[in-house]
Amino acid sequence: MHRPAVFAALLGLTRAASAVGDFWVQNDFCARVKGASDDAPVTYEDPVTKEKSTHGTADGRKACLEHCLTYTATQAIVAGLGARALGIRVHPGAAAAALALSFGTHYIADRRVPGHGVLEKLADKTGKTNFYKLASHGMNGAFHLDNSWHHGWETVAALIATTKATTR
Repeated sequence: MHRPAVFAALLGLTRAASAVGDFWVQNDFCARVKGASDDAPVTYEDPVTKEKSTHGTADGRKACLEHCLTYTATQAIVAGLGARALGIRVHPGAAAAALALSFGTHYIADRRVPGHGVLEKLADKTGKTNFYKLASHGMNGAFHLDNSWHHGWETVAALIATTKATTR
């Protein structure tokens, strides 16, 4: 087995699955409400019925949880099927640990409560406040910092998933 090749394959599979899970699988409600809090409620308008509803902390947590579950399930399916197609056997415990890390770090990043989110606080502490708040010139700083956070943790997760992996 060539561990670097297995790592590269698993990283590629989980990165592709991450993009699909984040942008195609996530529904509009979760995308808009996952950062809601009682102090910063979110008003959601159903695109079909045009009905408006207001959501606070409990709904924000629930929407973020739902998104992270579908995101992680997408990664599990894509990485599992891809690994099988490539003849890679991922140890079940390593796969579970990698997916748990991906789930947890995704929730931390996506639960972006204004003024209280981990990414916003990290941006403030590292001098990236202005970039985090950038939303012009075709850029969105919070999105890019969020995406790079996910890339970093997906790399760690792929390293974990490579542990005890074998090839057929």
